[in-house]
Amino acid sequence: MNGPMQAAVGIICKAPRPGATKTRLAAVIGEDAAAKASACFLRDLGSCIEQIPRDLGRRGYAVYAPAGAEAELRALLPPSFGLLLQADTILGNVLHRAACELLAHSHDCVLLVNGDSPTLPPQFLREAIDRLRRPGDRMVLGPASDGGYYLIGLKTPHREVFSDIPWGTSSVTAHTLERARQTALDYELLPEWYDVDDAQTFAWLQEELGGRSNRFVGGAAASATRAWLNSHSAAHGR
Repeated sequence: MNGPMQAAVGIICKAPRPGATKTRLAAVIGEDAAAKASACFLRDLGSCIEQIPRDLGRRGYAVYAPAGAEAELRALLPPSFGLLLQADTILGNVLHRAACELLAHSHDCVLLVNGDSPTLPPQFLREAIDRLRRPGDRMVLGPASDGGYYLIGLKTPHREVFSDIPWGTSSVTAHTLERARQTALDYELLPEWYDVDDAQTFAWLQEELGGRSNRFVGGAAASATRAWLNSHSAAHGR
């Protein structure tokens, strides 16, 4: 590989449109509010990626759908971000193809991050990159509180870790680790974090940003989400 090493950090996301994004959260707070929250999540995740020191080597991407959402996403994300359209309806295909394409663009490793974790600690991303750059092939996984994962990091786009996974269930992480073991792929785990996608995790977000969480501490400032949440709470008398 020529030039300095550069990790690709891709946010898996949809354009934040009412009725088309954050549908489970929308059932709790309404479609318009859910779309606004999603837009803030993307802003904050973009800022989180930008906090990775440049001398570590990284570039952010939106791994997005649908086609035609480019202007919306560019308005939310840092100017340095690339855009990678992945409109497949099967999440495993989206993740695998994104890993393949980003690694083919001369990145030495790739992190794919869920777009629903606005307070994700930036140090988790730095730690994932550090671990992936150790000698030997490996996977880094960030387990989410719901049994899925908020981050997967790879040096080689192993199709197996995205195959036959029961997406959207509480056993996603367990199945992914089993696929890694079956293929003799070494893996390392990051600390647990959470995705905001239903009533319970929305309450966790409120607790964390209100300084009342004992479970999730040390998260990112999430300034966009914090400002939106304050406005939303004020409008609803909370």
